[in-house]
Amino acid sequence: MCREVSLTVLMLLLIGGCQGDKSGMTDAELERVALTQRIELVEAKGGLVLVVGGETVTSYEVIESSAELFRPLARVSELEQFKAQATERLEEVVMGRISNVLLYQHAKKQERTNDEALEAMAESEYRKFVLEHGGDEFKADEQLKSVGMNRESFKEKQKRSILIQFYLRKKSSTERPITYRELIKCYDEMKDEYFSIEAEITFRLIDIQPGRFEVTDPNQDRNELARNLAGELIERLRSGEDFGELAKQSSHGHRKDFGGLWPSVHPESLAAPYNLIAAAVEGIEPGQIAGPVVTQWHLFIIKLEARQLAGYEPFENVQEQVERKIILDRRNGVFDQLNAKLKEEEAGVARTDEFVDFCLEKIYQMGRQQP
Repeated sequence: MCREVSLTVLMLLLIGGCQGDKSGMTDAELERVALTQRIELVEAKGGLVLVVGGETVTSYEVIESSAELFRPLARVSELEQFKAQATERLEEVVMGRISNVLLYQHAKKQERTNDEALEAMAESEYRKFVLEHGGDEFKADEQLKSVGMNRESFKEKQKRSILIQFYLRKKSSTERPITYRELIKCYDEMKDEYFSIEAEITFRLIDIQPGRFEVTDPNQDRNELARNLAGELIERLRSGEDFGELAKQSSHGHRKDFGGLWPSVHPESLAAPYNLIAAAVEGIEPGQIAGPVVTQWHLFIIKLEARQLAGYEPFENVQEQVERKIILDRRNGVFDQLNAKLKEEEAGVARTDEFVDFCLEKIYQMGRQQP
């Protein structure tokens, strides 16, 4: 899971969620946040800037954060076609940034914060970031520099995220308890993407390849030699000899040095002629042996080590993840409602049109350049 403090806001902006009640700001609060702040568009050196309640959203930061996302589309499209396909998505990015600014400003007004505690939490997030880079502050600072940040701007961003997170938690504290019905509904909606378990088999294989037999008598038949060896090995296995040791001694397969043990695989992923292995072990239990399975160039003797049937992680094992998802979705509702209020204001949206169009043209130009 993502770190709660530093990444939750990003998740709120990006993930879609299980459908259900989304408690958050009241309509009156949303009106105050969305409508009391003016969104102004101004020109800046080399670009445009949206001024939102005294704070800025620059075309540079939007372009830099979105260029790679849109590069594949830019490479295969004419400009107008590119704009037609990319505009809505980039508008969502810009609206998300505006919403973040507005929500932060609202949270800052509503919450009485301990500046020292906030600084300590931001410093803690920076220390975690350093640890992710092997504890090397120089490497961490260089990584920040590569994305146009420094230590102080990183910490300032963390403070904003922490304050928004605190505010959202407070707004969510009065929500009704999560019911069992909601949990099951969300689990059913999540399970295909997050909790599915693919079918797998684990097996050992003695792969006898007639073409690998050396013969000195022209009357000898390599296929007959292979069948005889297979029969002998099966008798030895029935008498209790170890499958892995016999595979090391007698298999011609590429896994012989591992006692014929293959990594776990999805049965349907096995290519011919190994796909016959999946069919051969279908009717046996782990620990049992199948074969010989005869193909044109191989004789297979298989020992099934383990079988995992397709299915899902039981609800009981993932209940906490489902609960967290529902909580995130409810908090995400604050952003959804705020964006909706912003879009209702034609003047506010109109101010972003030119900004979005400018960003799209720059992103398109960057995408058309050779990397």
